[in-house]
Amino acid sequence: MHKFKVIHTIKEVRQCIKEWRKEGLSIGLVTTMGYLHEGHKSLIDRASEENDKVVVSVFVNPIQFGANEDLNTYPRYIERDAKICEEARANLVFNPESKEMYFEDAATYVNVEGLTTGLCGAKRPGHFRGVCTVVSKLFNIVTPDKAYFGEKDAQQLAVIKRMVKDLNFNIEIVGCPIVREKDGLAKSSRNTYLSVREREEALCLNKSLKKAKEILTKGETYSDKIRKTIEEEITKVPSAKIDYIEIVDSLSLSPVEKIEKSVLIAIAVYIGKTRLIDNFTFEKEK
Repeated sequence: MHKFKVIHTIKEVRQCIKEWRKEGLSIGLVTTMGYLHEGHKSLIDRASEENDKVVVSVFVNPIQFGANEDLNTYPRYIERDAKICEEARANLVFNPESKEMYFEDAATYVNVEGLTTGLCGAKRPGHFRGVCTVVSKLFNIVTPDKAYFGEKDAQQLAVIKRMVKDLNFNIEIVGCPIVREKDGLAKSSRNTYLSVREREEALCLNKSLKKAKEILTKGETYSDKIRKTIEEEITKVPSAKIDYIEIVDSLSLSPVEKIEKSVLIAIAVYIGKTRLIDNFTFEKEK
């Protein structure tokens, strides 16, 4: 029989993990900030296929939000999240309070340099320090064999992989494909902020990336031309404000002027007040 529970303390998580380890069971971890959608569910599904037990963390992490970001309004609905996790055959939801995760006088943070300077890192100072700190804490609490992250947050995935390598975490990081709505919009918890009109206008992100992919496939190699193609498509939409359009090396995340190997094309766009991201990776044929 499938056992499932929601717990709120580190002590309880560690007790569960201890019992599973005694039985020789493998453990998968999916870290989330809640308000789960099909993208999250695809991570949990993959984790349950590849591990004996699955832990899902649901924690809106305060230290990865900037001063003017949406910490207070970020959607929270633990009952709904727990139901989705149970249906996806997760075994445990860890839903701590902030005071459970952080001491008041906490003085230690995890910071990955280099990879965090561009893309979202340039626009959200301190964001990745917050992400790396909470993820490393969750890794220490859960001690998973594998941890699952979505490719929509491409920079986050690269940063987590680097952190795991540098800090010798004995954990396999598994990147999972972007899950989209039928009309192409990447699934995001922040999509709930969009009005009906904005939801329609948000399609410009995926449309612009499709145009970029078309000209890349036809042989275009100059980043400036690809960036211009994306910009032209997005600026057709009145409510869209470009945060960034970046074409970077897939591994180092450093900007490239001419495409000669695998690149990540990543964008962040405000639709009204809602910041959305999307991306794709392009491998140039030899």
